[in-house]
Amino acid sequence: MRKIAIVGPESSGKTTLCEALAAYYDAPMTTEIARGYLAEQDGKYDEQDLRIIAGVQNDVEIVEMERGWQAHQENFPHIGADCDPFESDETGKPLVYPEMPLFLCDTDMITIRIWSQEKFGHVHPEIENLVQRTEYDYWVLCRPDIPWEPDPLRENPHDRDRLFEVFEQNLRDLGRPFIVIEGSHEERMRKATAFIDVFIDGDPVKERSV
Repeated sequence: MRKIAIVGPESSGKTTLCEALAAYYDAPMTTEIARGYLAEQDGKYDEQDLRIIAGVQNDVEIVEMERGWQAHQENFPHIGADCDPFESDETGKPLVYPEMPLFLCDTDMITIRIWSQEKFGHVHPEIENLVQRTEYDYWVLCRPDIPWEPDPLRENPHDRDRLFEVFEQNLRDLGRPFIVIEGSHEERMRKATAFIDVFIDGDPVKERSV
């Protein structure tokens, strides 16, 4: 399975791209929980809230991955859920499910790390720990070259380009592989799907035992 995070400054088209890719590939995805969390608090938060958001985001990601796997299993009804994993079919091939090819994440722990750096000047060790141990195969960094969409929960309408550079530098400093997506929605989809198609096809065939 390839696990890809879609990241970038506010109003840079992350959610639009993530949802479009999930629909295109019929792939499971996890949404950003910070928006709902902040809406319940009228947009007010402190450093402790970022720790809560990071922890819940991590938990939601795990749950959505499992849901995606369960839905993936349903595409192979000929393999029973109670099948003996050591049993073989008539050709002698073990009865296993092909690995789920793609999981998309509409944010990541690095985003919360940057949020904490920008708002509070430092990062709590719990958030940094999640940054270090939450694994993705690749990051798609969205450039904010699209019009700003006003939203009462958004805080940085005037320095999106600077924040883009902060994201880029964080990814480089952490040694995380990423590509930059920019342009119109159609251009973003063309580049993203071309990259993901090659990325998935280049992955050795993996299977998961029943």
